[in-house]
Amino acid sequence: MSDLDRVLARIDADLDSAIQRLFTTLRLKSISTDPAYAAETRACAEWHAADLSAIGFDAAVRETPGHPMVVGHHGSGSPSVLFYGHYDVQPVDPLELWYDDPFEPALVTRPDGSREIRGRGAADDKGQLMTFVEACRAWMAEMGELPLAVSVLLEGEEESEGVNLPPFLDAHADELRADVALICDTNMWDSDTPAVTVSLRGLCGEELTIYGADRDLHSGFYGSAAANPNHVLARILADLRDAEGRITLPGFYDGVPELPEHLRLMWERLPFDPASFLGEVGLGEPAGEKGRSVLEMTWSRPTCEVNGMGGGYQGPGFKTVIPASASAKVSFRLVFDQDPHRIRAAFREHVKARLPRDCRVEFSEHGSGRAVAFDTSAPPFQKARAALTDEWGREAAFIGGGGSIPVATEIKEKLGMDVVMAGFGLNDDRIHSPNEKYDLRSFHKGIRSWARILHALGE
Repeated sequence: MSDLDRVLARIDADLDSAIQRLFTTLRLKSISTDPAYAAETRACAEWHAADLSAIGFDAAVRETPGHPMVVGHHGSGSPSVLFYGHYDVQPVDPLELWYDDPFEPALVTRPDGSREIRGRGAADDKGQLMTFVEACRAWMAEMGELPLAVSVLLEGEEESEGVNLPPFLDAHADELRADVALICDTNMWDSDTPAVTVSLRGLCGEELTIYGADRDLHSGFYGSAAANPNHVLARILADLRDAEGRITLPGFYDGVPELPEHLRLMWERLPFDPASFLGEVGLGEPAGEKGRSVLEMTWSRPTCEVNGMGGGYQGPGFKTVIPASASAKVSFRLVFDQDPHRIRAAFREHVKARLPRDCRVEFSEHGSGRAVAFDTSAPPFQKARAALTDEWGREAAFIGGGGSIPVATEIKEKLGMDVVMAGFGLNDDRIHSPNEKYDLRSFHKGIRSWARILHALGE
């Protein structure tokens, strides 16, 4: 047997023990956003530091102004990787919708005979991060060493804004920098097709309030004579898109290249039905840029969305007023090299240019972050894809992510590293919701996948 075959056999033989170790961390109520759980969140960090130390890592709990980090190292030199995960979890509300205690994990057999690990954090992110740790455990147990130098960084505030991560990366950049970073907080394409996420969209959030008269006005006395903030707001928001679905802000598409042809062809081969994708939510017609596929729109094209708006009387019955103000929350999902600060400025100019003389506007900023994308031809991505393909018996896909994982951008910008995002979650894992689960197959084959990836990167 090869070294890798021996490690894979060890993983298979040790699966029951690996499940019990996962259950131990799932029982810890590491809800980072709720101060009532601060002690349990710290206890979870201490458990993970001790677990890494037991494997052979030089690991410790590291203090921050908030919840602690866990940092561990094994080996030195090159090749080297930095693995990132987070041990904190979301609140469990509404508790009454859970089938069982969310912090008493269970292995549940479904009607089709497949099994799932159920509990808060099962998929996001304790189950995912433990796939990597268990792969390292198997390598150490079988071979006495890892196939390359490995550092581990576990965060305790990912689910509560993560404000202490960027300064921690700044302060410990030399310690944490490696040849490539690894993240396991993403999904497969489907239950049989592994995936490496190679791009994530950025974000720019804005709130605007338009003010007209100094009070609500009687629409019979003042109709047409007085500026109506609802009308003004509606016109401003409608002007953000043209008839072809493109965003109209000047310079909005600066830094947005066309999708590379190899990715376009790969995405076209994926088993994806746009009609079913939209039909599942009661829709049937793509609403974005004409001539773009749905996967392009959600993975590699920017968007502007009105997330909320209101003004005037919205209670029961009817009230004939011209409101004194109207407001909206608008978000921009960004791709490639779009600059969120330039887009924020362009949006504000768009609003001001359409503002009547009798109205004024106030803006509130709601965060910004750049998109991140990686060159799939780089060796770590090719090696990870080949390793995943070998494990799952189906060609791994390079996919995009419609949302954001801020740590990926932080690692790229602050540490200068590419990030291979290979996760084993599924779309139906109910993360952030009651009855969160992680398929046992995802957990088992996720461990085997990381063992293969570590071997490939170490060669």
